[in-house]
Amino acid sequence: MSRTDSGKRARLVEAAVGVVHEQGFHRTTLADIARRAEVPLGNVYYYFRTKEDLGRALIEEQAARQAALRQQWEARKDPRAEIDSFVSMTLENRDSLARSGCPVGTLCGELGKHGGPLARSAGGVLADILDWLTERFDALGTDEDPRQLAVHLLSALQGASLLAHGFADPALVEGEARRLRRWLATL
Repeated sequence: MSRTDSGKRARLVEAAVGVVHEQGFHRTTLADIARRAEVPLGNVYYYFRTKEDLGRALIEEQAARQAALRQQWEARKDPRAEIDSFVSMTLENRDSLARSGCPVGTLCGELGKHGGPLARSAGGVLADILDWLTERFDALGTDEDPRQLAVHLLSALQGASLLAHGFADPALVEGEARRLRRWLATL
């Protein structure tokens, strides 16, 4: 694939990330993505023969974005600060979360209703986040089960994101982030 081809494919995936976050995977058409990417619809079919192919690329992009963020946070070399970075990322995105929900959580939920390979792949993105949080909590050396602490944190942030979206109220994310930071300080 030439550099121009890979650039166009990247534009399509970037457009898909935005449109799917706003509208959901099943409501999004390939025409919506072509319009957002400002490419002819036929070009979408060149790169993604089916919507499922596009779904795989979208999930890979979400996984890559999450991995890049985790790598950036790990540079802090302090598990508590790394966990706080995850909470901060959610807080910084509160307006987007109130408008459209969590891009990863929403995608997992939507694809999970239909099952199959895409659902399993999308669930893997959440599983990677949960594993990363578990490792951070384990490094804190608390007496509590690190996996349960990770589940608690991720559940609280996903729940706050869902409520913020449902009520169109970013303050719900702010309040939960404050509570989680106080809780984290006690560990």
